[in-house]
Amino acid sequence: MRRTDKENRRPSLGLFIWKGAIAIISVILFCAAVYTSAYFLFMWFYDYRGLRWNDYYVHLAVWGLGVLLFVITALLINFITRPKQMIVWNEMLIAFRKIAKGDFSVIVDQEGKFRNHSQLGEFVDSINEMTQELKQVEQLRQQFISNVSHEIQSPLTSIRGFASMLQQDGLTREEQQHYLSIIEKETIRLSGLSDNLMKLTSLESDHVQWDMAPFSLDKQLTEIVLASEPQWLEKEQDIELELAEVIMHGNAELLSQVWLNLLHNAIKFTPPHGRITIQSVKNEGEITVRISDTGIGIPREDQARIFERFYKGDKQRTRTIEGNGLGLSIVKRIVELHQGSIQVESVPGEGTTLDVTLPLQPLLPGKSVI
Repeated sequence: MRRTDKENRRPSLGLFIWKGAIAIISVILFCAAVYTSAYFLFMWFYDYRGLRWNDYYVHLAVWGLGVLLFVITALLINFITRPKQMIVWNEMLIAFRKIAKGDFSVIVDQEGKFRNHSQLGEFVDSINEMTQELKQVEQLRQQFISNVSHEIQSPLTSIRGFASMLQQDGLTREEQQHYLSIIEKETIRLSGLSDNLMKLTSLESDHVQWDMAPFSLDKQLTEIVLASEPQWLEKEQDIELELAEVIMHGNAELLSQVWLNLLHNAIKFTPPHGRITIQSVKNEGEITVRISDTGIGIPREDQARIFERFYKGDKQRTRTIEGNGLGLSIVKRIVELHQGSIQVESVPGEGTTLDVTLPLQPLLPGKSVI
């Protein structure tokens, strides 16, 4: 597992013990120095004044003077260091006020004056890390809103344009049917976008409980292929199945969505007379489903981003293909809910292979996943 920067900076047990020992020794030496100073100072005063006290009162006076010197020294140290602390506290208060107003570009102690102060420096670093993470979240939120607005605006513009054209006089029956079919197509596209957004919201919610049950994976894959028969027959594509018989534990409905999305993508991006292969290989405690096609492929620079929301890759290559860029995001989330993984391999012009690896018995603490 990859450790975060904060975890990497966390001191080891040996370093913690070493620092603790140094701190204890420093306190002991400081107290000894204060007591010694108090002793010599009092004895000088004792001899100077020619006092003749009982030993008990002498020791009591030395201890009292030591405590007084300790308090005075602590106050002096605090007085010397307090201005620096006040500077950083004022910076943090200003930063918190800006963060509360939505400004996540603030950086506390930008000059690094407090990096050598272990506790104060760690606190400042934590605040800066928090603001950076909030800034990234805000950027993702703005990008998400921009993407949703774009996806909604495009079909709405088409619907408005063709609805306006339908109001013109002298249209033939064929022209009316053509415009109405486009309007229907765009409304279906809007409905699909809404459904996918609701699915993503539901899948990412921590409050949703998913039921788990055993089911036949090879039977499910066969049914998905048969249900998609009109699509791949229309393009005269060949479908090859090499499925291992396996019973797995999971959410059959959600996993059905995974295979349906991946198969429809393979059909969509594979030209007529192409070939699509679906294989499943059972390993120890897990199953790998491989869906390969002889389609247009995915450029290397796009392969790492195809699971991002609304990402469609090369617009020149996909502009004639329907979709809203949410299908693979849903697929990845469902696979993650089942503690699985998905990998992509593709060569432009030759085809794409997607490997989905799932545990046969996923352990999902705190919730039942379908």
